[in-house]
Amino acid sequence: MIVDCAIYREGRRTEGPTDLSDALAEARSAQDRFLWIGLHEPTEKEFDMVTSEFGLHPLAVEDSLSAHQRPKLEVYEDSLFAVLKPVLYEPESDTVSSDELMVFVGDSFVVTVRHGASTPLTDMRKRLEANPELLAHGPTSVLYAISDVVVDHYLEVAAELQTDLEELEAEVFSPQGGSAKGTAARIYTFKRQVLEFRRASGPLTQPMLRLSSPGLPFVHDQAQPFFRDVSDHLTRVNEQVDGLDRLLSDILSAHLAQMGVRQNDDMRKISAWAAMAAVPTMVAGIYGMNFENMPELKWWWAYYAVLILMVVAEVGLYRLFKRRGWL
Repeated sequence: MIVDCAIYREGRRTEGPTDLSDALAEARSAQDRFLWIGLHEPTEKEFDMVTSEFGLHPLAVEDSLSAHQRPKLEVYEDSLFAVLKPVLYEPESDTVSSDELMVFVGDSFVVTVRHGASTPLTDMRKRLEANPELLAHGPTSVLYAISDVVVDHYLEVAAELQTDLEELEAEVFSPQGGSAKGTAARIYTFKRQVLEFRRASGPLTQPMLRLSSPGLPFVHDQAQPFFRDVSDHLTRVNEQVDGLDRLLSDILSAHLAQMGVRQNDDMRKISAWAAMAAVPTMVAGIYGMNFENMPELKWWWAYYAVLILMVVAEVGLYRLFKRRGWL
């Protein structure tokens, strides 16, 4: 359950007691210390131990265990509770998936709870430990670093989606791509990936704005410019996602319009060939009625004249339809 647990003193990792109660007491013994505990998909029974030691709010604990939350920021009496949704892009299948990351920030502690495998907390903790000047700002620095990593990864995923969209757009508007089977389904599937991305990045806007505003408990005042930078990056992400969604809608509409034009062209061609086939059918039908009083039946050149009439009519119709672009 507990992936990592450490006490940081003046931004540097130190060995602390293995008991959570003793570790928290040591972290609270001085202002330059805080405790950071990382958990991965804990059960309710496993999380009860952490809850009792840190006094976490039961509503926040319930959200952490259910792991089906929108990005948000809640302020409780003893802690600050934030929910973020890291996204993972799989280039093999061109799909976007999202996990969940909960962060509890208190006076001298940070508790992170992650669900899923895409959260880069391990690498982020190592990078933070290599920057003790940042960690020296306490639990706020951890919340900022997590937000910064998650949002920066949003930018990378948005760039990947933009590249895939350009490839899809070129394929749709190619001479053969617009008529390929399943093109509309591919566009709609891509739109679903963008929607999954939007569910992760869109609701995070308000929490980032609140973190960059003064007066929020458990957030260091000097951290506001850093959270504003994260908020600016998030705004760029949301603008890119909105642009992707609008462009996908335009591509889908253009593809459907292309299909309609192609169907009209096909119907014109079918109608033209049907009209050309109707002329010899009509002539042959007239002479197949077996009437006796038909003057042409006794003419020795009538058969050749009828054949010539059919050929002239077919050539005339073909040139007419070709000139009008039906064939």
